[in-house]
Amino acid sequence: MSGGSDAILNRMMALHPKVIDLTLDRVWSLLAKLDHPERKLPPVIHLAGTNGKGSTQAMIRAGLEQSGAAVHAYTSPHLAMFHERIRLAGTLISETELTDILDRCYQANGPDPITYFEITTVAGILAFAETPADFTLLEVGLGGRLDATNVVEKPAVSVITPIDLDHQQFLGDTLTAIAGEKAGIIKQGVPCVVGPQHDESMDVIETIAAKLGAPLMAYGQQWHVSQERERLIYQDETGLLDLPLPALPGPHQIMNAGAAIAALRLLGRDEAACEAAVSNAYWPARMEHLTTGPLVEMAAPAELWLDGGHNPAAGRAIAQTLRQQPARPTHLICGMLNTKDIGGYLAPLAQVADSLTAVSIPDEINTIPAEKTAQEAAKVGLTAQTAPDVKSAISTIKGHSPHARILICGSLYLAGHVLRENAEPQ
Repeated sequence: MSGGSDAILNRMMALHPKVIDLTLDRVWSLLAKLDHPERKLPPVIHLAGTNGKGSTQAMIRAGLEQSGAAVHAYTSPHLAMFHERIRLAGTLISETELTDILDRCYQANGPDPITYFEITTVAGILAFAETPADFTLLEVGLGGRLDATNVVEKPAVSVITPIDLDHQQFLGDTLTAIAGEKAGIIKQGVPCVVGPQHDESMDVIETIAAKLGAPLMAYGQQWHVSQERERLIYQDETGLLDLPLPALPGPHQIMNAGAAIAALRLLGRDEAACEAAVSNAYWPARMEHLTTGPLVEMAAPAELWLDGGHNPAAGRAIAQTLRQQPARPTHLICGMLNTKDIGGYLAPLAQVADSLTAVSIPDEINTIPAEKTAQEAAKVGLTAQTAPDVKSAISTIKGHSPHARILICGSLYLAGHVLRENAEPQ
């Protein structure tokens, strides 16, 4: 899928640089020119948070679809192709639909300034408004309060996943400041599901919810979730559920599953929907075990895994997940962007990995050079080296550790590059 939409996306990128400039004025202006599609959406579930938004959204979608509901879903960034950001009634937007919707937004906006994320988010909202469905899942791109998705006056449910330090240059450098931005999705009277939070984040969320009369469904208060004897146990005021463990790997997915189930219960869904949420969800590049493709064949008999997490909380979650895996030499291939806390991300991984091979992210102007990533890895105690690209790194690791677990990690942009490369015919 490429051609027409690629040309328009490139035009948008060229005319409106990929600069994050948090305000909603440009979005409101374009939505008005398009006759306010944000007012014509099927019931919206709006998700914000630092980690777990995508996984939680995938679980909610799986639960809703179990009962036959048609579900729109918006997420960002994409991995292999832009179309992944816009799922219309369960199906990725077609090239024809995407080209048409992007062109209409581009023409409507005219010469007015607007960022790439803003205009493409409006395109998603326009597509959702014009396609029948039962629900709309909207994932925040950055922050919440001034994010381009925060234009729906009364969602059905808001969801705030765990908040941690990330994007400090835009959202503030304290958890209190970041929580204030994320909690900006809370709306007057709209119930809000809240995942596990640091105390200072929870204080901010509770204060804002109280001002707006928004009922909270918070982890540890109105709902509880835990793993017991290889089962997921969820409990809230309406009763207890005994469910399979999430299909998505990692102990952090227990909490994401709890938030998804809480949202489904608020939407009146039954136990079958909650079971489908944990059993049927698929979310690429989140501790994903790659099992087919050219890179997998090249790595064999080593295992190949992929994760796009990129902040300290993600590093901790990956380390926890690796500890739960069967014992096997574990070698990282890592590339990161220069906006990230590389030391904070790598420190937890130093406890569970045997080595790190640093790569630069191809075609990404903001990549950290491989040499710098290797230096930072060495500082936290990892045995580190560099490679010119992912294929070379795989080949070298396989040469000295043929039965290794190889985890490619550090950036969604690197993950997208890997998924494209692994999809190519040999």
